[in-house]
Amino acid sequence: MTAIVTTEILDGVVLICMDDGKANAMSLAMQQGIHQGLDLAEQHNLPVVLTGRDGIFSAGFDLKTLAAGGQPAVDMLRGGLELSLRLLQFPTPVIAACSGHAIAMGIFVLTSCDYRIGIAGNYRYAANEVAIGMTMPWSTIEILRQRLTPAGVNRAVLFAENFTPDNAISFGVLDDVVASDALREYALQIARNTSSLDMRAHFDSKKRLRVDTIAAMRTGLEKDQIGWEKQFLA
Repeated sequence: MTAIVTTEILDGVVLICMDDGKANAMSLAMQQGIHQGLDLAEQHNLPVVLTGRDGIFSAGFDLKTLAAGGQPAVDMLRGGLELSLRLLQFPTPVIAACSGHAIAMGIFVLTSCDYRIGIAGNYRYAANEVAIGMTMPWSTIEILRQRLTPAGVNRAVLFAENFTPDNAISFGVLDDVVASDALREYALQIARNTSSLDMRAHFDSKKRLRVDTIAAMRTGLEKDQIGWEKQFLA
């Protein structure tokens, strides 16, 4: 059986690729695979490139798990936000090579990375919760708040805005957009360029920059946990 997450070290960069053959659902298995790749990067003190399959970065949580409910649904939701917290506090630079659409948990993972590169084309990046009848979780609002512009946060949270490669940089969703065939090497080069940084200073500065975001996310996550348990364990 083909692994849904593959990890390799390429010239001093840990490349983590998500590919479940479908929408790159942020299932518990997907989360575990990403964590294993991050473990490798942390062990070797190397920067990370996180990417997806052609046309899709991630379309969010696994809908079958949510539909089935129970503890697995709660664990998956909690795990997704714990993954975002790890990315936001990761000791080395994390570059997102967004290979296509990033929806729901996909955009939250994307905006938890330090530098985010998208590709030109008909792709969208959306926190679609209010469009599908969900109140935006407390914790995910904080993820968006720390990266998007104030107008972008408002449009994402309240209107489920579909951002595109044409406007994603101006709203703070992405840092750069390149041609699809240039994405992988461009992201790897950005990651390689971080070798000139002092990683201790990078990590300490990252923690200072995001201390308020992390605290707000953890507070929000506990509120979200109560809501998820009521919804899926009742």
